[in-house]
Amino acid sequence: MHPVNFKEVLSVTMILFAIIDILGAIPVIIQLRHRAGHIESEKASIVVLVLMVVFLLIGDQLLDIIGLDIASFAIAGSLVIFIIAMEMILGIHLFKSDDMGSTASIVPLAFPLIAGAGTMTTLLSLKSQYPTEEIIIGIFINTVFVYLVLKNVQWLEKLFGKTGIDILRKAFGIILLAIAIKLFRSNTHL
Repeated sequence: MHPVNFKEVLSVTMILFAIIDILGAIPVIIQLRHRAGHIESEKASIVVLVLMVVFLLIGDQLLDIIGLDIASFAIAGSLVIFIIAMEMILGIHLFKSDDMGSTASIVPLAFPLIAGAGTMTTLLSLKSQYPTEEIIIGIFINTVFVYLVLKNVQWLEKLFGKTGIDILRKAFGIILLAIAIKLFRSNTHL
């Protein structure tokens, strides 16, 4: 094991921070919290951490075992993100509220919103450029930040106010829709 290169850890952390985009996900988190009653910050953060580390270590093999390629995985994630984006933009609910319950902390929050196809494919590409230990440190730092945002979502909601949240929800819905379409287009050969 070689000494940790803090510059590389910072690079990995910033790349993951950009792709996870937890700050941009605040409107979705608030919407999910309203529909589910609450978000289990600890549970969601642990699931995010475990998903990212496991996928980093055995992602390629796991997809091979179940007969999936990264493109199919990314397309499936893009469809879920597309539905969430449409809900945000149009103010409709395609997922039934009674289906949410405590599972909202896992699906769609932990996966695919936070640790989704974009994050997973990014982890696989980082694996070819950086040592695994440094990527795991970057994952841990991002998970702590995710936890802090999830834990303080009520405070953030008060900070932005109802109008601010509505504006953020519509704007982020459009961005999320664009991300879903980009993910879909870049993984299909139409």
